[in-house]
Amino acid sequence: MADKVLPGPVDSEACIREAVCVQTRKIFDSCRDSDCIEDLPVFPTTDSLPALLSASSIRPRASELLHVGLHVEEISFNRGFYTVDVRYYYKIRGEAYPSSLPVEGLAVFDKRVILFGSEGSAKQFSSAGTGSGSANGLPIAVVDAVDPIALRMGLCDAPLPHLTPEDVPSEIPEIIAAAFSSPIETSGLTRAWLVSLGQFSIVRLERDVQLLMPSYDYCMPEKECVGSPEDDPCTLFGRIRFPVEEFYPPDDCPPCDVGSYREVTQALN
Repeated sequence: MADKVLPGPVDSEACIREAVCVQTRKIFDSCRDSDCIEDLPVFPTTDSLPALLSASSIRPRASELLHVGLHVEEISFNRGFYTVDVRYYYKIRGEAYPSSLPVEGLAVFDKRVILFGSEGSAKQFSSAGTGSGSANGLPIAVVDAVDPIALRMGLCDAPLPHLTPEDVPSEIPEIIAAAFSSPIETSGLTRAWLVSLGQFSIVRLERDVQLLMPSYDYCMPEKECVGSPEDDPCTLFGRIRFPVEEFYPPDDCPPCDVGSYREVTQALN
């Protein structure tokens, strides 16, 4: 008798029980980017202004990706292709020198990519709510991104000459404003706070589709639940594997990847 099929790689001898039709999102196109964003203006909070005005320099402390805004638009001269306008909202934290006072502000980065998203005009509705994200026939844009790396910070004694009205956020979404301790100043700044960021991201276009998939059986969990409040504490403790690696140092030196995202982030922040 053949072994029971579990989620994961399937042996070629496994018997497919039936073909089932599933509703899911299919990725039609995607791209990845390693953006080095130089001299991005940071709009400080009102509480940070005094420290910035008296500072001679500024040191990076942390950078956090708060939100990503997406807008998809069809390219009229190239059917099936779409522009994806992406706006990244960052919370930038630094330390003013020589006062060592913490400062924070908002930085915004815009980019545009072109991806293939196929064609479709069907409007979808369900009993769970109104139409889906692709009700207008547009594909759904998705961005996967990590927190950026703060590469460099600096101060400029005069407003930036290359700053255009489009670079200044006219309206800050409430979800972004709530992440700061005080309001964001976007006008009347006599000093410019600049930051250079390294941003890793993946942008993709998806559509809701019906796919025919092989089915082996119903997916029944094999692992028992652990941590029920009715369990005795000693019973719970007995289920935990003994942490041998915590008592004995490893014999081999692990591979050292000095260029990894985690190590670089810890070193800079």
